Amino acid sequence: MKKGQVVEGIVTRYDFPNKGYIYFDETLGDGTVVHRECMVKNVLPGQKIEVQIQKVKKGAGEGRLLKVLQNASYEIENQCPHFGECGGCAYQNVPYEKQLEIKGKQVEELLWNVIQKSDCADTYRFEGIKKSPVQFSYRNKMEFSFGDEVKDGPLALGMHKRGSFYDLVTVSECQIVDEDYRAIVKYVRDFFVKEQESYKAATGENLSHYHRMRHEGYLRHLLVRKAVKTGEILLALVTSTQIDASYEKAMLERFVKGLVALQENGVLKGDITGILHTKNDSVADVVKSDETNILYGKDYFYEELLGLKFKISEFSFFQTNSLGAEVLYSTAREFLGDIDPDGKKDKVVFDLYSGTGTIAQLMAPVAGKVIGVEIVEEAVEAAKKNAELNGLTNCEFIANDVLKALDEIEEKPDFIILDPPRDGIHPKALQKIIRYGVDRIVYISCKPTSLARDLEVFLGNGYKVERAVAVDMFPGTAHCETVCLLSKLHEACISVNIGNGFDTAL
Repeated sequence: MKKGQVVEGIVTRYDFPNKGYIYFDETLGDGTVVHRECMVKNVLPGQKIEVQIQKVKKGAGEGRLLKVLQNASYEIENQCPHFGECGGCAYQNVPYEKQLEIKGKQVEELLWNVIQKSDCADTYRFEGIKKSPVQFSYRNKMEFSFGDEVKDGPLALGMHKRGSFYDLVTVSECQIVDEDYRAIVKYVRDFFVKEQESYKAATGENLSHYHRMRHEGYLRHLLVRKAVKTGEILLALVTSTQIDASYEKAMLERFVKGLVALQENGVLKGDITGILHTKNDSVADVVKSDETNILYGKDYFYEELLGLKFKISEFSFFQTNSLGAEVLYSTAREFLGDIDPDGKKDKVVFDLYSGTGTIAQLMAPVAGKVIGVEIVEEAVEAAKKNAELNGLTNCEFIANDVLKALDEIEEKPDFIILDPPRDGIHPKALQKIIRYGVDRIVYISCKPTSLARDLEVFLGNGYKVERAVAVDMFPGTAHCETVCLLSKLHEACISVNIGNGFDTAL
């Protein structure tokens, strides 16, 4: 097997998030037959595929999909016209029940590979996967990029093409957002196509998208957020400052006027509460702010979850599937169980990696105190305002890295809820969490491979995994959330070993 070789086979193994494996026999020059393995992304189990080998390491290959020779038996017609070209979704040609089956099996296998070696293997329960209340039009936030569909092509506004760092697809019919997103994207793209001509005539210069390699250009991103429950919409146009300032002022006035007209003319079902202009001259291709100005309305909107109200701004962390978040957080609360059996309301709950404090506020009515820790200061400020909005006085939110904050918090927790970013928990922070020795920990994860790694440390240090369930927050994609309940296995002295040679007797 060598680079450039073309092989074919049936995808018989399928790992998270969308890694398929084919196996085939290769005959060497001396007549020896060798069994080969090749991994390829963006395929489905059961497909017969043609692959070009791109990398070979220790006899195993990584390849690029050239062609699907035969579809899997369960495949259906694409549910989105952009599927296959846009890199956002993986399963728009898979029935929803089959999507759930694939994701649930992947999570179950990842966790079992760790748990089967532990003392809790006989009592652990994997409870399958919970579906999203809606399969389509579920996202409450999208970040669209300006660019071109091909080099030096016309202006595009959408998502990156599958496998491409530069080229875009204008996703005017995207199915994981509702019709308001689609109408806004179409308007914004058409508006700036016309403005390119006007700008050229007025200044003799180009009004182009931002070129990430040359660090030149004006148009960068369009951020759209819409609440499912309230229907409120917040938009942010993200640009560089590379434009004639006098022209920009009048152009943005026209931009806002056109967006408001969409609402006034009944094109939008939701209500635009704010339109922002965010300036970003960073070379990094991320949505961030050097300066943000309100062009219309206000810089926030409201969403509701499980009877609570949340104020959300441009950069506030909030689960992207509001209805799915209700399933996720209800599951986490149920997993933690009754934390106040005697009715004293004196328990302390730590909500680590707390975001805008959603989980903390759900636990507040039955706790003595809830302490949330989040590194993003804006999210912490939002959490404080949200707690005040919901009349909750026993929530404290701290803007700090969890690793540092745990050394500074005087209170000791009775229970801990973890909802870390995709990469999981820092090993040293994990050590400190284990040291508390609380009876129950609920771990919420958006990346099961990181969860499996962290569970191995918990299992090696006095905890058992009682139960776990996947929650499909992202239909059509290869991703899902996972909720795990850990409980104390040993009351005796625990030895903490975080896998890097550091051992501490507690």
